[in-house]
Amino acid sequence: MATDSRELSSYDRAHPDSVRRRIERMEHLLESAVRIPGTSKRLGLDVILDVVPVGGSVVAAAMGAWLAWEARNLGVSKWTLARMGGNIGFDMLLGTVPVVGWIADYFFRSNSRNLRLLKRHLDKHHPQGGPGAAP
Repeated sequence: MATDSRELSSYDRAHPDSVRRRIERMEHLLESAVRIPGTSKRLGLDVILDVVPVGGSVVAAAMGAWLAWEARNLGVSKWTLARMGGNIGFDMLLGTVPVVGWIADYFFRSNSRNLRLLKRHLDKHHPQGGPGAAP
């Protein structure tokens, strides 16, 4: 029986390259999915959801926490997970402050910070390409 090519094996879902692509897509969605008309600036769901009182910040934090969950599954150190959690919590608090917090949230970009932390781990422990790969 043929399997659906869209289905991923558990190995594919857990493979560091696959994880890297998923977290990069989530970070893009949360931080830079929409271009602000007339500018080169971008914003994502993280800032857009902050407009919804309290609940929006909680939903954005839950989506950001998924990055930390992926990091945990990849064996990121407890220190790095704590930093990621701090970024998520601070971002959530910023988002609860009307207008001023939304602007600060736009500049803080916790998900981009967490993506950098996770990429550092992946680059150190799961380098792409392997020996002989082109730079």
